[in-house]
Amino acid sequence: MNSRYTARLAAGIAVVGISVGTLAGCAAGGGDDGGEGDGVTLTWWHNATSGPLPAVWEEVATEFEEANPGVTVEQTGYQNEELQRTLIPNALAAGDPPDLFQVWPGGELRGQVDNGYLMQLDDVIPDTISSVGATINPWQVDGATYGVPFTFGIEGFWYNTEQFTEAGVDVPETFDALIDSVGALREAGFAPVAVGAGDGWPAAHWWYQFALKSCSPETLEAAEADFDFSDPCWVDAGEQLQDFIGIEPFQEGFLGTPAQTGAGSSAGLIANGQASMELMGHWNAGVIGGLTADQEVPPFLGWFPVPGIAGADGDPTAALGGGDGFGCAADAPPECADLLAFIMSEDVQKRFAASGSGIPTVSGAVSSLEDPNLLMVAEGLENASFVQLWFDTAFGTTVGNAMNEGVVNLFAGNGTPEDIVKRMQDAAATL
Repeated sequence: MNSRYTARLAAGIAVVGISVGTLAGCAAGGGDDGGEGDGVTLTWWHNATSGPLPAVWEEVATEFEEANPGVTVEQTGYQNEELQRTLIPNALAAGDPPDLFQVWPGGELRGQVDNGYLMQLDDVIPDTISSVGATINPWQVDGATYGVPFTFGIEGFWYNTEQFTEAGVDVPETFDALIDSVGALREAGFAPVAVGAGDGWPAAHWWYQFALKSCSPETLEAAEADFDFSDPCWVDAGEQLQDFIGIEPFQEGFLGTPAQTGAGSSAGLIANGQASMELMGHWNAGVIGGLTADQEVPPFLGWFPVPGIAGADGDPTAALGGGDGFGCAADAPPECADLLAFIMSEDVQKRFAASGSGIPTVSGAVSSLEDPNLLMVAEGLENASFVQLWFDTAFGTTVGNAMNEGVVNLFAGNGTPEDIVKRMQDAAATL
C-alpha cells in the first residue's frame, strides 16, 4: 500500500467529522472485584457469524486466555439483528448481561447509560480510547466513554463490475446517472438493485440516503439534537424514494428478502451474480464473501459512494455511516476492560484489517487493509465532507423504529412520505 496514501488515510480517519448529538446521561460505575486471574470467566457476545471474523475473534479469545492464566473467555457470535434488538436488551433488562458485548452508539447508547448498564472506560483504558481518534465520539455521553469502536466505515453501493461492463454502465457520479444505470442494467437482463426489505432496515437506508442528500447539515443537526423534523426536506426524501421505487429497480420479491442470511438474501444475490448492486454498509464485502460457493469475496465486486442529488440542500459528499464497538457491563470484572484493550491493540486491529472484515479504527492498522474494496470504502470515508451516524442509531430506538416502519410501509405501497415524518414526530413526543 502506498505509504503516502496510508498516512493521508490514517489522518483522515482521525479527524473525520462525525455528526452525533449527545444528551446528558448518568455515568455507570466500574465493575466488581473480579480477582484478576483468579478463576475469572468472561462472557463476550459479538455479531460475527460468517466470513473470516469469527476465526479472528476465536483466536483473540485464546490468546488472551494464554496471556492471563486463570481467565476463561467464552465468546459467542449472533446474527446482528437478533443481538441488537433482542438478546442484549433482554439480558440487560434481566440484570444478567454478558461481560463484553456489542454497543451501538447514539440513542441506544444514551438509553443504556441512563439505566446504568455500562462501565465508564475513561479511567481504565485511556490509551485505548485515545488510539481511535474522533471515531470515539459516538460512543461517548456527556464527555464520558462507554464503548470503543473496532471498525468504522460508510455506506455505499457494492456492485458487480462485470455486469456493469456488459450493460455499458459507468460508475454513476450523480443520482440521475444512477437512475439511468438502473434502466441500462435491466435492459441488459440483470436485476439492477438487490434490497433485503424483509429485514426492514435495509429498505429504510434508502430513505436515509435521500434525506442525507436532501437536508442541509444544519437541518440534520437540529433533527438529532432536538427531534426537529419540520424542514420540508424530510418529506421530500420520501417523495424521492417513492419516485425511485416507481422505476422498479429492485429484484422480484424484494419485500420478503432478508439482507444477509443465506444465498437468497440481498447480499447472496450479489455474491452469486443474481443482482447488480446493493446499498449497504462497509461490512458487506465480508458478508458477500461468506455467501459464495468458495467462501471468498468474488473478484467482480466493486464499490462506489452514494452520489449527490442535483439542486438539493444536502452536501453531495456527505456520507452515512457508523461502526461496531464493544463495551463492558457495569458490573463486569476488571478483566473485561483488559480484554477490550487487547481487542483494540494495534496487532489485533491489523489482523482484523487483513482479514477483510472491516476498516480498523486504530490508525496504525490501516496499512494492513488488503481488500481493494475496503480500501475504496476507506478512501470514501476520507473524502466525505462529514459522516452522519445511521439515522435509526442517532435518533434512538423509539424514533428509529417508528421511522423504519414508516419507510417499510412506503416500500410496500401502504404509506406516504408524510406518514414517515408523522411517525417520527409522534414517537419523539413520547420521550
